[in-house]
Amino acid sequence: MQDNPFFVRWQTPFEAPPFDRIRPEHFRPAFEAALREHNAEIDAIASNPEQPSFVNTIEALERSGRSLRRVEHVFYNLASSHTNSELQAIELEMAPVLSRHFTAIYLNSALFTRIDQIWREARDQLPDDEHRRVLDRYRLDFIRAGAQLDNAQKERFAQISEKLAILGTEFSQAVLADEQQSIMPLSAEEAEGLPEFARIAATELARENGLDSPYAVNASRSSVEAVLTYAHSRTVREKVLGAWASRGRRGNAQDNRARMGEILKLRLELARLLGYRSFADYRLADTMAKTPAAARALLDKVWAPALLRARQERDELQALITEDGGNFALAASDWRYYAERLRRARYDIDDRQIMPYLSLDAMIAAAFDAASRLFGLSFHPRHDIPVYHPDVRVSEVRRHGKAVGLFYGDYFARSSKRGGAWMASFRDQQSLDGEILPLIINNCNFSKPAEGSPALLNVDEARTLFHEFGHALHGLLSNVRFPRLAGTNVAQDFVELPSQIFEHWFEVQLEHFARHITTREPMPKTLRDKLRAARHFNQGFSTVEFLGSAFVDMDFHSVSDARDIDPERIERQSATRLAIPAEIPLRHAPAHFLHIFGGDGYAAGYYAYMWAEVLDADGFAAFTEAGDPFDPDTARRLYEDIYSVGGTRDYEATYRHFRGRDPRIDALLAGRGLA
Repeated sequence: MQDNPFFVRWQTPFEAPPFDRIRPEHFRPAFEAALREHNAEIDAIASNPEQPSFVNTIEALERSGRSLRRVEHVFYNLASSHTNSELQAIELEMAPVLSRHFTAIYLNSALFTRIDQIWREARDQLPDDEHRRVLDRYRLDFIRAGAQLDNAQKERFAQISEKLAILGTEFSQAVLADEQQSIMPLSAEEAEGLPEFARIAATELARENGLDSPYAVNASRSSVEAVLTYAHSRTVREKVLGAWASRGRRGNAQDNRARMGEILKLRLELARLLGYRSFADYRLADTMAKTPAAARALLDKVWAPALLRARQERDELQALITEDGGNFALAASDWRYYAERLRRARYDIDDRQIMPYLSLDAMIAAAFDAASRLFGLSFHPRHDIPVYHPDVRVSEVRRHGKAVGLFYGDYFARSSKRGGAWMASFRDQQSLDGEILPLIINNCNFSKPAEGSPALLNVDEARTLFHEFGHALHGLLSNVRFPRLAGTNVAQDFVELPSQIFEHWFEVQLEHFARHITTREPMPKTLRDKLRAARHFNQGFSTVEFLGSAFVDMDFHSVSDARDIDPERIERQSATRLAIPAEIPLRHAPAHFLHIFGGDGYAAGYYAYMWAEVLDADGFAAFTEAGDPFDPDTARRLYEDIYSVGGTRDYEATYRHFRGRDPRIDALLAGRGLA
């Protein structure tokens, strides 16, 4: 037992996870012990003979499960960031176990009776809004998890939850396996057009896989987009896009199509058990949008101008093909390639000019500096904190000289990491029993450079870095009492506000942090001006690409009759109804749409990025109106009303307090060039 780091107190700085000692075989016994401990804690709360009170029930619940959270946070971060066959086996094994465990808690009648009694009899006597808010959240959490169902319904609810946990894990693992197995060798001729950064990554991938060819790409986004943007060969672009788009539906062992249908049917059944017409109605009842109709209304407002712009862009690209003497119609695999050519022609700018000024280290420094000027943070490298992979870097974060947490940055793609970019935590902030500092991590999938060379980012990747760091700041700046309300534990369509508003400081910081990796000269003003002038370029494509996935997600989860659930048919009907141009594929084809099928995090909620963009565009306009992107008073309100409050306040009210009014969609449309 003493050899297992989960059974002892961690003697590391900040009690950070001792990754140098944690091995896969430690997790099963750690989970087993933590589950036993949590069960005993829950039994003690539910069977407490004393009159239910906030302290002996709600605070006791907040203190329970600490050992389990510690194991979960470490395990699931590793399962996403640096997995292997042992961790994947444990992940599949634990999915139903953990589902049964938490479902049993939420369906515990004695426990819910205590919570409900406190809510009915003592809520108004609680000392402040935060106490009332956490009580409200617990009661609603239990109700939405089936606490008011009868015994037969509870049993079925538990069965559904367990099966969904298994299917979500299988879905995610299948997508990762498909990406790993989709290795496409490229000859020197086939790689023509690829810039140096893409060639370096492709050379390394070929070497890692023992290929005779000089280059190779796989079906990860960083690899695919470089080929689609720069490769001269239409045949190569078609092959790579086909591999990207077909992930999860190739008829192999990783085919996710049957899982999709089963997941959708189970989600609908769960929602109907709880009295909702559809899963979308259930999911959105606890968001800012409240209803699928409200979410669709926003998407509709953006869709019409975006579709118009996308059709104009399509015609412009077709004209470029014709000018080149091409005797073919623009295809989906051509769009990025010809869009990049048109951007170079129209604005005299391309990524190969820009990327030498956007080194990873410089963009990290720019993000850190923005956080310093806005919120008084400073970042100090810590080389004594154990990490799970040599690429991970750690900083101690201080605010006005006082430590507020640790920030882990894991930026490079590898075969053991799932695709995309995300923020997570090894520990969340709270102050229920003294200050507990957060341990926050950002994961990205940037191409790793050759040894000794700097990593370079394109504009989208740099924005992604700022986006995920905005999430990280939401976790690091959390200043709440109760764990249930800490950091990113907020409504789905509010959680993207802190991340998306921080993206605006990417352009703000270019003047001082974009320096050429060789000459160290700052990015010329003419180039920065070109970047800003090109800001709206190809926004029709980008918006339609995103909104198409958001509409399909909503259509999947708005079905009210299980007999109508046929994912491929629904996808086709959505595309037809929306008149999505065939040249613009969905940003996420359903069979690899991890946001909505790899767990239910964004199920019926992919719209949330657009909802939050209304808030972030309108919110950043407050700095524009103040005449200073670092205006102290506006920054103070941003901290006090957005970044530090977690889920302690009503979301509409807290945004209104920050902005002085309700949000308006105008800034979003202007920001995308769709006004």
